[in-house]
Amino acid sequence: MDSFMLSVNGVLYTEAPEIQRKRDPFSGPDESIAPWNFTLLAALMFFITSLSLSENFIVMLVTFKFKQLRQPLNYIIVNLSLADFLLSLIGGTISFLTNCKGYFFMGSWACVLEGFAVTFLGIVALWSLAVLAFERFFVICRPLGNIRLRGKHAAFGLLFVWSFSFICTIPPTMGWSSYTVSKIGTTCEPNWYSGNYFDHTYIITFFVTCFILPLGVIIVSYGKLMRKLRKVSDTQGRLGNTRKPDREVARMVIVMILAFIIGWTPYSVFSILVTACPNIHLDPRLAAIPAFFAKTTTVYNPVIYVFMNKQFRKCLIDLFNCNTNAAGLNANQTTDRGATTAQSNDGEMSTIAACIATSNKAAGKTEEEENRCSSFAQVSIPDNKICPM
Repeated sequence: MDSFMLSVNGVLYTEAPEIQRKRDPFSGPDESIAPWNFTLLAALMFFITSLSLSENFIVMLVTFKFKQLRQPLNYIIVNLSLADFLLSLIGGTISFLTNCKGYFFMGSWACVLEGFAVTFLGIVALWSLAVLAFERFFVICRPLGNIRLRGKHAAFGLLFVWSFSFICTIPPTMGWSSYTVSKIGTTCEPNWYSGNYFDHTYIITFFVTCFILPLGVIIVSYGKLMRKLRKVSDTQGRLGNTRKPDREVARMVIVMILAFIIGWTPYSVFSILVTACPNIHLDPRLAAIPAFFAKTTTVYNPVIYVFMNKQFRKCLIDLFNCNTNAAGLNANQTTDRGATTAQSNDGEMSTIAACIATSNKAAGKTEEEENRCSSFAQVSIPDNKICPM
């Protein structure tokens, strides 16, 4: 086996090729890791990337095809799908290729580019979840009185998400910390392992603004939303209505919060652990698990936030089952679509908000109006308005 002669104080030492490769992850794979590990990761990333691209493309396609889905409250959901789609397209594809090779063969400049792009899009998706929670709280609880969520408010939310995410992830490209190859050598990420105090300040700032803060927004927003719906439920109970809409809402909220925590906590804890103890020895395969696990959020985000929405599911079914009769109905009814669609397509949150408003006038509420409040995701959609292809 070839060796490399290193002179220290006039004494020659032999340095094994494995050590050289660990110092330069762009020249070859870490030979301490069996090749089958990279093959397994490549197969995993191919599966996750393919599934994520398919799901998020469907979300964007259905939203484009059906006008009733293009409403302010859904802007951030489409934004989440766009971020997840780009994250999978860039990060997933590169990760698949590098794991096929066993190392980051694209070079240091591509490492910085990939590290920034994946981190940036990941934070966009993460903050999209927080803004979505706040918008739902805004629609249901009406903290500003009669001010409703409109297109300009939703657009401001999107501007905040992309701008704030960019501000949080651009510093490593400008000298405040850096993007570097991960321990396993096939992905790039912020330099968690730096022992420099200046770099530690960035990691702590990143952790607070991109995990603690959005998690707090999600918990507070959904917590206030739950309290509001519970009050409405109690009012309905006193009026003889035994249905409890807050139970279904509670299940959905718990799923949303748990999905956020499960997807991002391992990676956040890992980053803080190695920042606090940069000399800690971790098996590269073990160190790679949190980052790869966080990428699975691009798969289940569409399932939780979109496919569990009854309105979206109905549009999705009609997208694949739409026939010429439905198209004919759509053509014959374009003149009256405006008023009826605006009334029926406010979305799940607007429907619940309307129920809360009418619950304050509970004495005159009919049974049909009460039934509208029974589901977190229920929304009425006229059959003849469902397929505007």
